[in-house]
Amino acid sequence: MDNTAAAFPADQTQPPRILITGATSGLGRAMAEALAGTGAHVVITGRDPQRAARAAGQIDAGRGRVHGIGMDVRDEQAVTAGVARAVELLGGGPDMLVNNAGLGMRTVNPDFMTSPRGFWEVPADGFRAVVDTNLTGYFLVARAVVPLFLAAGGGRIVNISLNEETMVRRGFTPYGPSRAGSEALSRIMAADLRDHGIWVNVLLPGGATRTGMIIDPVPAGLADRLLDASVMAEPIRWLCSPAAEGVTDQRIVARDFDAWLREHGSDPRKASS
Repeated sequence: MDNTAAAFPADQTQPPRILITGATSGLGRAMAEALAGTGAHVVITGRDPQRAARAAGQIDAGRGRVHGIGMDVRDEQAVTAGVARAVELLGGGPDMLVNNAGLGMRTVNPDFMTSPRGFWEVPADGFRAVVDTNLTGYFLVARAVVPLFLAAGGGRIVNISLNEETMVRRGFTPYGPSRAGSEALSRIMAADLRDHGIWVNVLLPGGATRTGMIIDPVPAGLADRLLDASVMAEPIRWLCSPAAEGVTDQRIVARDFDAWLREHGSDPRKASS
């Protein structure tokens, strides 16, 4: 099986079209690089339009198929405008949405790894900012994109998440609950969209990664255990490939992707049965 095949295009004469939120760095950027490398046409988003454009130019490397736009996923009007702009840049509606934009624990507690705080110590505005980005943002962007999928007769959504242990870890309010909510939302999305030929899956790295969400300097003993963001490359390419047709409502751990693929990959629909 060719796990690096280019993503399915809605129009077979066009390159696959992918929208990835929060892809100026970290996991999002690694996934954008992986998909652009297969020939996909990619739009990445970030809250800072200049940073998004700069990152897109670096990822694109002169190939002319990666664009960056500003979009605050917490803002309904910004999402509507951002999706419309992505459609213009892609030359049509996306074939796939990767919901990745997120805020980490550093936004509410810069020392969260060494000095965890009780939930009652978390400021309300910080709680809302994280939940609005990590959960409401997934909802708003998917809600804007799904009508395009329905009109096209299909599409795919990949929602990025994290380990279940982190969701309930001491001192991880509101980050853990926000990601737990996004996984519940993903399962409902999959159920709501299954009959429309729109596949929804959750992808997570499988451990702490070398991204801006980890404090610097990294605590002793953790540095050697960090995963590189490129761990997301192979599974995101597969989820965008013809081999993943019909796979929905799955929770795929990137670190263990080879094992998952051996179990499910020979019959993609088996994963959804």
